[in-house]
This record gives sequence, C-alpha cells and structure tokens, in this order.
Amino acid sequence: MNAQNFTTEVIPMYNPDAKNFIFGQSHFIKTVEDLHEVLVGAVPGIQFGLAFCEASGPRLIRTSGTSQSMIDLAVKNAQAVGCGHAFFIFLDNAFPINVLNVVKMVPEVTRIYAATANPLEVIVARTKQGGAVLGVVDGGSPLGVEKPEEIQHRKDLLRKFGYKL
Repeated sequence: MNAQNFTTEVIPMYNPDAKNFIFGQSHFIKTVEDLHEVLVGAVPGIQFGLAFCEASGPRLIRTSGTSQSMIDLAVKNAQAVGCGHAFFIFLDNAFPINVLNVVKMVPEVTRIYAATANPLEVIVARTKQGGAVLGVVDGGSPLGVEKPEEIQHRKDLLRKFGYKL
C-alpha cells in the first residue's frame, strides 16, 4: 500500500450578511444548468447565485444565477474551499426549505453538506491531486435542552412563518 501525505484545514465560509445557502457536491458539468433550471422553477422570481468547482479538464469555477451579488458570494466561497465537484448556492429572497428537495432531486447531485444561514466552517483535506470535503461545522454547539417556554416559542415561530397551521 502506498501511503500519501495530506494536510487538513478549516475554511470559514464568507457570508457577511448571513444569507441562506446550500453547499453540496455533484459529479458533472451539467449540474450548473440543471440546478439553475430547478431553482427558477421552484420559486418564481428567486434571486440566487451558483458556483460549481469543475474537477477535470480546464477545472474552472462554473457559474450561473439571477443575482450578480449572490454569484460573487458563491464564487468567493468556491475559490476558498477549492474542492472538485463542490457547489455553492446562495439565496437572497428564498430559503433552503423552499428549494432543497428539488436540488437533491437533480441527478448529478451526490450529497448536501449543509443548508443554512449559520456561520459555517468546511473541513478540507488536501493531497497532491486536490481537495476533499471531510465535513462541516454548522453553527455552534448546543447550550442546553429546551424547556416548555422554548418549545412554545419554536411552535409559535413556525406558525408565524406560515409553515404550520
């Protein structure tokens, strides 16, 4: 067996305005157009930016979207993480809950690492060949267990947002 050296790093996602985003992985350049199509089909008027890290050939960051500022944000994070076949979708007037299922149904999508507006750190391994996402740190660790007043607040919040009757 031939052992190969690697390094690990923790990369904080750049998201100064706490925009919602989806971070995932796929396997084919067709991902860019297919994700664009399902996003605009799921939420009329959606404002988003998409960046996809090509893993072979010219190995470019491929982009699409309806908002240049969201595309720029997706590209900045794609450049920082730099792992083949990773994609980043930043949302401006929608939430992951509105589009996550259609994103997961795109045939090229192999996994979703996170769908959040929380501070996110990406744990990456680097080899001579490239980078691999090992996992993510999404937000902070729990500080306790909810009590009856927190349970009621959670239920009220879901109703306020219109997700429950």
